[in-house]
Amino acid sequence: MPKLLITTTPTVEGRPIEAYLGVVSGEAILGANVFKDLFAGIRDIVGGRSGAYESELRRARSIALEELAAAAVDLGANAVVGVDIDYETVGGSMLMVTASGTAVRLG
Repeated sequence: MPKLLITTTPTVEGRPIEAYLGVVSGEAILGANVFKDLFAGIRDIVGGRSGAYESELRRARSIALEELAAAAVDLGANAVVGVDIDYETVGGSMLMVTASGTAVRLG
């Protein structure tokens, strides 16, 4: 895949936007393992961080950003600006991460 700049900012300093190619997004929905849920619950009771959930969040975010990047490249973009990442739970045991932004061609 070609190198693609992904940023949360609306512009890239020193690089003019030559073309706005459209909104792109990526999604990831991952099921949380029952055992991970159990151990996360125990950690919540005794304190500490839930490594299992943190790992799942990182994995879901990575998948969503990879999908966003692929959609941008398909449009001929070399950057995505204004990226927003949202996290939600679905059905109590599913994790959904969405990433959206504007695919652009920088000068």
